[in-house]
Amino acid sequence: MRENWVNYLLKIAHPVLHAASNDSLKVEMPVFNEEREDVQYLEAIGRLFCGMAPWLNSDEIAIADNQEQKEYYRQLFFKSIANLVDPEAKDYVDFGNAPQALVDTAYLAQGFLRAPKIWAALNPQIKTQLLFEIKKTRGFKPPKNNWVLFAAIIEAFLLEYDNYFIKKRLYFGVEYFVNTCYIGDGFYGDGREFAMDHYNSFVIQPMLTDILAVMVKHNLTKAIKLQEKHLNRFKRYLEIQERLISPEGTYPVFGRTMICRFGTFHALAQGALLQLLPEGLVNGQVRGALNAVLKQHMHNRNNFDKKGFLTIGFNGNQQQMAENYVSSGSPYHCTTIFLPLGLPRNHSFWLDKGEDWTSVKAFTGKVFLSDHAQIEISKAQKYMIPYVYKLIFWFRKIKSVFIKTN
Repeated sequence: MRENWVNYLLKIAHPVLHAASNDSLKVEMPVFNEEREDVQYLEAIGRLFCGMAPWLNSDEIAIADNQEQKEYYRQLFFKSIANLVDPEAKDYVDFGNAPQALVDTAYLAQGFLRAPKIWAALNPQIKTQLLFEIKKTRGFKPPKNNWVLFAAIIEAFLLEYDNYFIKKRLYFGVEYFVNTCYIGDGFYGDGREFAMDHYNSFVIQPMLTDILAVMVKHNLTKAIKLQEKHLNRFKRYLEIQERLISPEGTYPVFGRTMICRFGTFHALAQGALLQLLPEGLVNGQVRGALNAVLKQHMHNRNNFDKKGFLTIGFNGNQQQMAENYVSSGSPYHCTTIFLPLGLPRNHSFWLDKGEDWTSVKAFTGKVFLSDHAQIEISKAQKYMIPYVYKLIFWFRKIKSVFIKTN
């Protein structure tokens, strides 16, 4: 199964990295939305690397693993990044050119947080150029929605690799979501508003998890408490994500940006990679569920154009469903489902016996665990509840006395 996942990933990644490494991505990549053409190249590479990074970073123990293949794609990525940040290259992208660069740089930064060996192996000159471009995105002020996490993860990346970060830009995104945007039962709103979509998985939960890991690593104030609060919610969200996958590997299609396809399961894949699966979810079960999702999409040839680039759609070429902000680079977010490839071939995720996921058990009459909402009581609620009960008691007491005397 692992070999199939690698093949799926490379089928998606090869056309982008092959063109970008030859400094011809702007020539070869199709343009779906002309108004977004300037941003689609950074978007494609950033989102592709976000999902591909753990596999590129991993050092396999098993002799059978194809190290030459992995090294080949590492070199393609290094050349792609070099062209991306070289002002003399045809594929050069100015990271300070448009606000969308904040989004796409964030995914690139998240990829490097997941692949420290890839960062270490970058040519020093390329690192310097890349840091210069990344810091340009500080000129964009994010709106108070998931974009504040893009700004925060860039600062977490700079804290990790540049030893300098803007504290306010890092902390605001994290504290805003953890302390203000949580709506209950594992879900954050997109800012203060709730939208019925998959952005908890596309962006919010995975970015909070990775940002807080860096903050804890560097012993930043409040980091441990914030992480503890978030991870409880993250694990509950993973329970819900696993239950969304039908016995056939299909799942609900609602909300925006569904052209990201199976990137819908970014969070569940990250939980598997980091071994943060909640009690009741085991490796073989999650692997089986994600594999069923992959088969549903990857067996449809209409997900790729004649050159091998991803088409715009959910499962095929369905351009009419795209939002106005979608570019040809957007679908590459789908690679985030491949995060478990960062686990070695001999890891239990790949070796454990396959198990039915929840919906399979439910629809075939097998025993499965019941589902319970996660109720989180704030400190204010915890301390106020006894006083509320006392207030009700005395109100009833006074009301009773008043009725008797009248």
